[in-house]
Amino acid sequence: MIEYFEQLTQEEQEDLTDVIRLLYRQTFLLERKFDKRAGRLQYQREYRICEKHIDFLKMYFQIAGITLCENVHLGLIYIQDEMVWGEKLPRLATIYILLLKLIYDEQMASVSSSSQIVTTLGALNGKAGDFRVLRSIPSPTEMKRTIAMLKKYQLIEPLDVLEELNESTRLLIYPCIHAVLQGDAVRKVLESFGNSREEEEETLGDIG
Repeated sequence: MIEYFEQLTQEEQEDLTDVIRLLYRQTFLLERKFDKRAGRLQYQREYRICEKHIDFLKMYFQIAGITLCENVHLGLIYIQDEMVWGEKLPRLATIYILLLKLIYDEQMASVSSSSQIVTTLGALNGKAGDFRVLRSIPSPTEMKRTIAMLKKYQLIEPLDVLEELNESTRLLIYPCIHAVLQGDAVRKVLESFGNSREEEEETLGDIG
């Protein structure tokens, strides 16, 4: 493995180092990301570098007990390990991730080929109401903070200005969401969120 690295040019070595740091920092690498200036998905250089050296990188991460996964169909490369998510996710972020996964799976099942999956903030909060996982619509500040966090992890890309956040705000869901949970498991977790909220309300009612 060391021999492989040493045979690379200095530029290639620096590119590999940057890609490794990027994976540790953001977990996912996307083949294409949305460019607001161009108004379309653009190919990502880091993904190509990772793809070129994928066998080396798999061995590198394996030493640390981390699995490097590649999904060619979705254009997604990511690292997987219990300790990868270093930041504890707030409740709203967790709920949004589960709902986004559900929306992504539903829309993917209805299209015949790979397509951009876009939803709105209103549809997302509507799903939360369907599963009874939120007591009320979150405040704009809380929603902005949560959306910024999910964008950081490349799970979504807001297509509209966050300062003008409203129910019509469009959210592009990246294939990274596919690596969260399987659809059936997502529904079970959401239902457990809803059940725990109802039990909490019943308890408060009894106390009152």
